[in-house]
Amino acid sequence: MGLLPKGITRFDFDDSGQFEVQLDQACNAKFESELHYDRNVSGTLSYGQIGALSGISSQELFLWFPVKGIRVDVPSSGVIYFDVGVIFKQLSLSLFETPRDCTAIRESGDLIRDGNLLAISMEKNSRAKVGYKFDQERFERKGKGSYSIA
Repeated sequence: MGLLPKGITRFDFDDSGQFEVQLDQACNAKFESELHYDRNVSGTLSYGQIGALSGISSQELFLWFPVKGIRVDVPSSGVIYFDVGVIFKQLSLSLFETPRDCTAIRESGDLIRDGNLLAISMEKNSRAKVGYKFDQERFERKGKGSYSIA
């Protein structure tokens, strides 16, 4: 069963059914829709379902929803349900026959750093535009090709 992607580095499981999986990196895998896996995924296994799930999100349109649980009611139906809070997303069980390759994603720290660089760049660009506008206002056009300082 390929509910989890390739790249598992550690798997812990206790008698109560609680498990924790560590991946080599946070990543996304494509099924019918995109699934995001945090570096750490945990939950509770019981017959036909995984509850108290954390570390997996599902993309719907442009929004990401945390997957709170996964269940299979009737294995012969070929249907698996993902609890994304407001609905149970129904997928074909055959999508999960083998673990998927997972595409690495950037860590949030990288995004914050890039966001800061973007803000600094925008600030510098804004100063340049203001300076350019100020210089343009200082010069009056006196006809074709000639300018004077105001």
